[in-house]
Amino acid sequence: MKEIPRYSGCFVCGDQNEHGLQAIFTFDGERALCTVEAREMFEGYRNIYHGGIISTVLDEVMIKAILAREIYAVTAEMTVKFLQPVPIGETLTFTGRVTNSKGRLYLTEGEARGAGGTIYATATGKYVRAKEELKAKLLDSLD
Repeated sequence: MKEIPRYSGCFVCGDQNEHGLQAIFTFDGERALCTVEAREMFEGYRNIYHGGIISTVLDEVMIKAILAREIYAVTAEMTVKFLQPVPIGETLTFTGRVTNSKGRLYLTEGEARGAGGTIYATATGKYVRAKEELKAKLLDSLD
């Protein structure tokens, strides 16, 4: 598995962002993957991991599935389905993959699964390949 490029200041994957998740994303040839612990500092309700953080990581893992192919894109639309609350302390594995593409549009799906196999959330996304000017800005961000 290869590690997917990141921006060191990113809230999700940045290794220099002390307030972020510092998640490491890898690519197995089909899917992007990362593991994140549901830490108390990101609670929504007591002992429940915040749904916004779950959504954020799902967005990141889906776009990383595109970036792993050296395609630079931005989020256009995303839908998340929360199946059950994630307890604080749970270790989550997030996966994302490209399901289809047409022109500049990429369709993706993702999931957040617990250590015991429980699926806590699923997502679908639409991403648009960046035009050259935006691509240059995105490339400038990557480490």
